[in-house]
Amino acid sequence: MSDLVRYEQPKLLAKKPLFNFLGRKFWIYGADGSTQFYVERKAFKLKEDIKVFSDESKNEVLLSIKARQILDISATYDVTDEVSGEKVGALRRKGLKSIIRDEWLVLDANDNEIGLVQEDSAAMAIIRRFMPMGQWIPQTYHLKVNDQHVGKIKQHFNPFVLKYDVDFSADTQGMLDRRLGIVATVMMLAIEGRQQ
Repeated sequence: MSDLVRYEQPKLLAKKPLFNFLGRKFWIYGADGSTQFYVERKAFKLKEDIKVFSDESKNEVLLSIKARQILDISATYDVTDEVSGEKVGALRRKGLKSIIRDEWLVLDANDNEIGLVQEDSAAMAIIRRFMPMGQWIPQTYHLKVNDQHVGKIKQHFNPFVLKYDVDFSADTQGMLDRRLGIVATVMMLAIEGRQQ
């Protein structure tokens, strides 16, 4: 499959088994159920370095995601297209704001803010974090570019597998670089998924 087709799919399914070793492996599948992206994180790294592969063989690295800082709640993660060698952009966690409601800034290759990934509502976020059994309420993240809704990452309740439906079909004008959309999904699985 060409990388272009891989990134153009409007709907994907992301999964991370909760019982794999430290949640270090996860998959993103196409609408036909085939693996589109496979992610493996190295355990016990102070500075996050995540590789996105085309499949479990790990023969082809598509994207790399590297933290600029060590253990920072407002960390910025640079995204590089490993096929072309170009810096695609970055995602920056909105530190203290994300304690109450998950928020990530989407940055272009020059670190200009172009978008936002945001948890569905502050009220639901507070319930999820601070109420008994709140962690069982699925999360939904909305992606915006230039204040336009371009996608959604919606969690499904499952006690054994962290699952997200990923939907970029609202992006009819191609405003979102899908590589950044894939990385946003990876970050929800890798970073925000730790809250579950």
